[in-house]
This record gives sequence, C-alpha cells and structure tokens, in this order.
Amino acid sequence: MKIIEPSLEFIESYKAALRKGWSPNTVRPEAAAEDLEAISKDPAAYIDSLTDLEANGAPIRLPDGSLVERLPGFIRWIWDGEFCGQVGFRWQPGTEELPAHVLGHAGYSVVPWKRRQGYAAQAFSQFLPQLEFTGLKYITVTIDDDNLASQKVAEKCDAVFHDEIVKPSSYASTKSYRYRIYL
Repeated sequence: MKIIEPSLEFIESYKAALRKGWSPNTVRPEAAAEDLEAISKDPAAYIDSLTDLEANGAPIRLPDGSLVERLPGFIRWIWDGEFCGQVGFRWQPGTEELPAHVLGHAGYSVVPWKRRQGYAAQAFSQFLPQLEFTGLKYITVTIDDDNLASQKVAEKCDAVFHDEIVKPSSYASTKSYRYRIYL
C-alpha cells in the first residue's frame, strides 16, 4: 500500500470506487456523483483540480449547501494495485489557523471494502512528511466523537487530543474531537 498522486493512469479505478458508492467527501455523499460528472466532462481537468496549491479552483460547497472560498490544498490517493481511498490537506499559508468553516487541515477516507487493513494509518503516516513545505508547526484533524476507528488512526500517527468542539451549523452542529499532529 502506498499513496500516489492522482493521475489519468489510475482514474478508472477511482471511478469504479465512486460507482460502488464511496464518496471522496465524508460529509457530502452526493460529491461522488458530482465527481463522476466532472470526470466525464474533462478527466484531465478533474485530475488537475486535485492539486490546487494556489486556491484557484471553484468555491467549496458545505453540507448545508452554502459556498465558501477554497483554500490551497491537495489530495493523494491510497493505492494497493487499485484505488483504496484518499488523504487530503488544506491550509492557510503562514498560519496554523483555519477559517471557522474548515474543520481541520487534513482528512482521510478508505473505501468500505478495504477498511480494517490498516490502510488509513499507513497512508496518513506516509502523507504527513509531504506537508513540511508548508512551514506549519502542527496540523489539526477533527473527528466525530463516535468515529472510534478514525480516532485510532489519528493516534497511531502521533495525534494529540486538543479539545472537544461542536461543529458549526453548516455541519449539523455535531460533537467532535480536535487533534493536533506536530510536524
């Protein structure tokens, strides 16, 4: 298992995961259909959109439907011979702070049929060294209070519990835990 840069070479496997019901957006499942549509229109542009270090892309749609300004960020795919999931990162250059609507710097998701194999922890551990160029002292990961599997992944990657929060109303005001990972 390794993390790779998204590319046209591997896009068919990614599309297959989307068709099976996995969504790249853990709070907006409908993003899977949106991504399939974007890929069908222009696969190369879709792949290019997954690395946006200048935040030039379209605004981000929150779960409540509101649109917010995009932050610089990038995505890497988890790969074991086929698409297994993704890890992603976004940040505000020059500060560890994030806008209120951004719950954390990083996130990860593994397709359901590849879970419980340690892929998320392995992928996230491989991903963290790629963040050094940002100059950040730490990153934040926010995990729902009932998502024990994701909490274990974060802890395996040396995340330290920081605080408990209630997500903004745009995320249904649910309780979550915020962790920090020092880079």
